[in-house]
Amino acid sequence: MKEFKDSIFFGEILLQTKIAFRASERLDASQDTFDNLEVWCSVQSILVSAANVSKILWPTTKKHQKRGDRLREILKVEESNPLSNREFRNHFEHYDNRIEEWFNSCSGGVYVDLAMNPSLRDESLEKFYHRGYNSFNKTLIFRNELLDLNEILNALAAIQNNCKGLVLDFP
Repeated sequence: MKEFKDSIFFGEILLQTKIAFRASERLDASQDTFDNLEVWCSVQSILVSAANVSKILWPTTKKHQKRGDRLREILKVEESNPLSNREFRNHFEHYDNRIEEWFNSCSGGVYVDLAMNPSLRDESLEKFYHRGYNSFNKTLIFRNELLDLNEILNALAAIQNNCKGLVLDFP
Protein backbone atom coordinates (compact mmCIF):
# COMPACT_ATOMS: atom_id res chain seq x y z
CA MET A 1 0.00 0.00 0.00
CA LYS A 2 2.91 2.39 0.69
CA GLU A 3 4.11 2.01 -2.89
CA PHE A 4 0.72 3.07 -4.23
CA LYS A 5 0.52 6.02 -1.84
CA ASP A 6 4.09 7.02 -2.69
CA SER A 7 3.22 6.97 -6.40
CA ILE A 8 0.39 9.43 -5.68
CA PHE A 9 2.90 11.74 -3.98
CA PHE A 10 5.36 11.36 -6.87
CA GLY A 11 2.59 12.24 -9.32
CA GLU A 12 1.76 15.35 -7.31
CA ILE A 13 5.43 16.34 -7.21
CA LEU A 14 5.63 15.99 -11.00
CA LEU A 15 2.51 18.12 -11.42
CA GLN A 16 3.81 20.84 -9.11
CA THR A 17 7.19 20.95 -10.86
CA LYS A 18 5.46 21.31 -14.22
CA ILE A 19 3.35 24.18 -12.88
CA ALA A 20 6.51 25.89 -11.60
CA PHE A 21 8.31 25.44 -14.92
CA ARG A 22 5.32 26.77 -16.88
CA ALA A 23 5.23 29.78 -14.56
CA SER A 24 8.96 30.26 -15.12
CA GLU A 25 8.38 30.30 -18.88
CA ARG A 26 5.63 32.90 -18.42
CA LEU A 27 7.94 34.91 -16.17
CA ASP A 28 10.64 34.95 -18.84
CA ALA A 29 8.13 35.91 -21.53
CA SER A 30 6.75 38.77 -19.42
CA GLN A 31 10.06 40.62 -19.75
CA ASP A 32 9.22 41.37 -23.37
CA THR A 33 5.72 42.67 -22.58
CA PHE A 34 6.46 44.54 -19.34
CA ASP A 35 3.37 42.89 -17.84
CA ASN A 36 3.89 43.37 -14.11
CA LEU A 37 0.73 41.43 -13.23
CA GLU A 38 2.04 38.43 -15.16
CA VAL A 39 5.38 38.77 -13.36
CA TRP A 40 3.75 38.54 -9.94
CA CYS A 41 1.30 35.80 -11.02
CA SER A 42 4.26 33.77 -12.23
CA VAL A 43 6.38 34.45 -9.16
CA GLN A 44 3.54 33.42 -6.90
CA SER A 45 2.92 30.24 -8.92
CA ILE A 46 6.58 29.26 -8.63
CA LEU A 47 6.61 29.90 -4.87
CA VAL A 48 3.36 28.01 -4.24
CA SER A 49 4.39 25.02 -6.37
CA ALA A 50 7.79 24.87 -4.68
CA ALA A 51 6.09 25.07 -1.29
CA ASN A 52 3.72 22.24 -2.22
CA VAL A 53 6.68 20.01 -3.09
CA SER A 54 8.40 21.12 0.09
CA LYS A 55 5.40 20.20 2.23
CA ILE A 56 5.28 16.73 0.69
CA LEU A 57 8.98 16.13 1.35
CA TRP A 58 9.21 18.00 4.68
CA PRO A 59 5.77 17.59 6.27
CA THR A 60 4.81 20.10 8.93
CA THR A 61 3.06 17.56 11.16
CA LYS A 62 4.99 14.98 13.17
CA LYS A 63 2.71 12.12 12.21
CA HIS A 64 3.84 12.48 8.57
CA GLN A 65 7.58 12.92 9.20
CA LYS A 66 8.39 9.32 8.28
CA ARG A 67 6.67 9.78 4.94
CA GLY A 68 8.86 12.79 4.22
CA ASP A 69 11.98 10.91 5.25
CA ARG A 70 11.05 7.94 3.04
CA LEU A 71 10.22 10.06 -0.02
CA ARG A 72 13.38 12.15 0.31
CA GLU A 73 15.43 8.97 0.52
CA ILE A 74 13.77 7.47 -2.57
CA LEU A 75 14.21 10.73 -4.51
CA LYS A 76 17.75 11.32 -3.20
CA VAL A 77 16.87 14.76 -1.80
CA GLU A 78 19.36 16.15 0.69
CA GLU A 79 18.27 17.83 3.90
CA SER A 80 20.08 20.99 2.73
CA ASN A 81 17.94 21.25 -0.41
CA PRO A 82 16.75 24.86 -0.92
CA LEU A 83 13.13 23.66 -0.92
CA SER A 84 13.43 22.63 2.73
CA ASN A 85 13.39 26.28 3.80
CA ARG A 86 9.93 27.83 3.38
CA GLU A 87 10.74 31.06 5.23
CA PHE A 88 10.92 33.23 2.10
CA ARG A 89 7.74 31.73 0.66
CA ASN A 90 6.06 32.50 3.98
CA HIS A 91 6.77 36.21 3.46
CA PHE A 92 4.50 36.06 0.42
CA GLU A 93 1.90 33.68 1.84
CA HIS A 94 1.57 35.61 5.10
CA TYR A 95 1.98 39.05 3.60
CA ASP A 96 -0.88 40.39 5.69
CA ASN A 97 1.13 39.66 8.84
CA ARG A 98 4.22 41.29 7.35
CA ILE A 99 2.24 44.48 6.67
CA GLU A 100 1.02 44.55 10.28
CA GLU A 101 4.54 43.95 11.62
CA TRP A 102 5.96 46.72 9.41
CA PHE A 103 3.48 49.34 10.56
CA ASN A 104 3.75 48.26 14.18
CA SER A 105 7.52 48.77 14.10
CA CYS A 106 7.98 51.64 11.62
CA SER A 107 6.51 55.07 11.82
CA GLY A 108 7.70 56.26 8.41
CA GLY A 109 5.41 56.69 5.45
CA VAL A 110 7.71 55.15 2.82
CA TYR A 111 6.48 51.78 1.58
CA VAL A 112 7.68 50.41 -1.77
CA ASP A 113 6.08 47.18 -2.93
CA LEU A 114 6.14 45.05 -6.09
CA ALA A 115 9.31 46.78 -7.23
CA MET A 116 10.76 45.77 -10.58
CA ASN A 117 14.56 45.45 -10.63
CA PRO A 118 15.02 47.08 -7.21
CA SER A 119 18.69 46.07 -7.13
CA LEU A 120 19.32 48.55 -9.96
CA ARG A 121 17.77 51.46 -8.08
CA ASP A 122 18.76 53.91 -5.38
CA GLU A 123 20.28 52.01 -2.46
CA SER A 124 18.91 54.53 0.04
CA LEU A 125 15.44 53.12 -0.62
CA GLU A 126 16.55 49.50 -0.15
CA LYS A 127 15.19 49.20 3.38
CA PHE A 128 11.73 50.24 2.15
CA TYR A 129 11.39 47.53 -0.53
CA HIS A 130 8.96 44.90 0.58
CA ARG A 131 8.56 42.65 -2.44
CA GLY A 132 10.77 43.05 -5.47
CA TYR A 133 11.76 41.08 -8.54
CA ASN A 134 15.03 41.39 -10.44
CA SER A 135 14.38 40.22 -13.99
CA PHE A 136 18.05 40.37 -14.97
CA ASN A 137 18.98 37.49 -12.62
CA LYS A 138 15.60 36.04 -11.58
CA THR A 139 15.89 36.91 -7.90
CA LEU A 140 13.24 38.00 -5.44
CA ILE A 141 13.75 40.49 -2.66
CA PHE A 142 11.75 40.79 0.50
CA ARG A 143 12.99 43.48 2.88
CA ASN A 144 16.68 42.92 2.11
CA GLU A 145 16.34 39.12 1.97
CA LEU A 146 17.15 37.55 -1.38
CA LEU A 147 15.82 34.37 -2.99
CA ASP A 148 17.31 33.08 -6.22
CA LEU A 149 14.46 31.54 -8.20
CA ASN A 150 17.03 29.75 -10.37
CA GLU A 151 18.13 27.74 -7.30
CA ILE A 152 14.53 26.82 -6.54
CA LEU A 153 13.85 25.83 -10.16
CA ASN A 154 17.08 23.79 -10.32
CA ALA A 155 16.11 21.96 -7.12
CA LEU A 156 12.67 21.24 -8.59
CA ALA A 157 14.26 19.99 -11.83
CA ALA A 158 16.51 17.55 -9.94
CA ILE A 159 13.55 16.22 -7.95
CA GLN A 160 11.45 15.96 -11.10
CA ASN A 161 14.21 14.02 -12.81
CA ASN A 162 14.40 11.60 -9.86
CA CYS A 163 10.62 11.06 -10.03
CA LYS A 164 10.79 9.87 -13.61
CA GLY A 165 10.35 6.14 -13.85
CA LEU A 166 8.62 6.03 -10.46
CA VAL A 167 5.24 7.13 -11.76
CA LEU A 168 3.50 7.69 -15.08
CA ASP A 169 4.21 11.15 -16.38
CA PHE A 170 1.02 12.91 -17.39
CA PRO A 171 -0.11 16.43 -18.43
